[in-house]
Amino acid sequence: MANSKGLTQSASHSLSGDAKGMKRLLPFLGPAFIAAVAYIDPGNYATNIAAGSKYGYTLLWVIFASNLMAALIQTMSAKLGIATGKNLAEVSRERFSKKTSIMLWIQAEIVIMATDLAEFIGAALGLYLLFDLPLITSAIIAAIGSFAILEIQRRGVRTLEAVITGMIFVVVIAFGIQVFFAQPDTSSVLSGLFTPKFENVDSILISAGMLGATVMPHAIYLHSALTQNRIVGKNDSERKKIFRFELVDVMIAMLIAGAINASMLIVAAALFHKNGLFVEDLDVAFNQFSVLLGPSVAIFFGIGLLSAGLSSSSVGTMTGDIVMQGFIKRRVPIYLRRIITMIPPLAIIMMGVNPSKALVMSQVVLSFGIAFALVPLIMFTSNQKIMGNLTNHRITTIIAWIVAILIICLNLFLLYSTLFG
Repeated sequence: MANSKGLTQSASHSLSGDAKGMKRLLPFLGPAFIAAVAYIDPGNYATNIAAGSKYGYTLLWVIFASNLMAALIQTMSAKLGIATGKNLAEVSRERFSKKTSIMLWIQAEIVIMATDLAEFIGAALGLYLLFDLPLITSAIIAAIGSFAILEIQRRGVRTLEAVITGMIFVVVIAFGIQVFFAQPDTSSVLSGLFTPKFENVDSILISAGMLGATVMPHAIYLHSALTQNRIVGKNDSERKKIFRFELVDVMIAMLIAGAINASMLIVAAALFHKNGLFVEDLDVAFNQFSVLLGPSVAIFFGIGLLSAGLSSSSVGTMTGDIVMQGFIKRRVPIYLRRIITMIPPLAIIMMGVNPSKALVMSQVVLSFGIAFALVPLIMFTSNQKIMGNLTNHRITTIIAWIVAILIICLNLFLLYSTLFG
């Protein structure tokens, strides 16, 4: 465990004020990048490309607003872990009844299954599009890849963080190149970003899906676990310093995730909407990239999809282990969990269900899980007995409750629209 020891020594050096500049910040960077992977998973590809191709730049503000919500939520999650030394699931188990904890665990597992579905299918689609392999063969290769990333955890947290961060930047480069070649209209981008509006009821429905793809419930549980024992403050003053450093980590990671999501929609608007194409399927998007911009740009799209799917699949598996241990004090071997969570997406692929439609539906399921993680998080981080000097400011709590109410209302609308058309 030399890696952890070195990390603790570096963190102590930074807290003491001996380190300067970037060296002072480095030991604290990493948790938010792992959590941010959840915000750029293949489900985001499906919802953002569908939104951009159908409504152009109109719903770009939804990504901006969702990302601001996500930054607030991830900040509170990180703060809970720093203040208590426990993750959200563990604090929930202590504060709620056994029956409530079991209910929360079951819904969290369902959400994580939906997450795994999106991530695994996305990685398989990436391989299928890049190498023209049968989808089931691509799925098996994706499974091997996800196991390889889980094995990296054995090498220590910093190694995992470095690999995950590298894969995020692969996605950044892929979409940076696509935006460059797509040549979006700058004035339309700015208008879509800063002019909140909906075009019709369907645009509200797809916005709810975009929100579910961006504000991810499993990332809320995960971030509190990533910070709970990473660097332990000896007193209130140290914990406050740790939180300030982690705040920078969150801002950087969420800025990158937000830029990637915005790029997805911008590229779809600049290419597909402009040419009168409504694209819902990622394989259709890949082929259209090849037609409109050339095979090389399409390849970058496939590489980004593959990287996002593989990296986010390991994060989903980690979160499943965290919520099970936190809510019910039970664990299954992480490789067994990975095998179990691969069964639904493999079954969907074998049954011939449209993978892109399965991705979009998984985001709908995710949107229902947000409230069950978010409401307890706000309750706990607003409680001074739990949080000490890291308790939410009053304005933070008010904004957080407004966000939670907005999300719950959108979910109710999504449920009504799904059931009654």
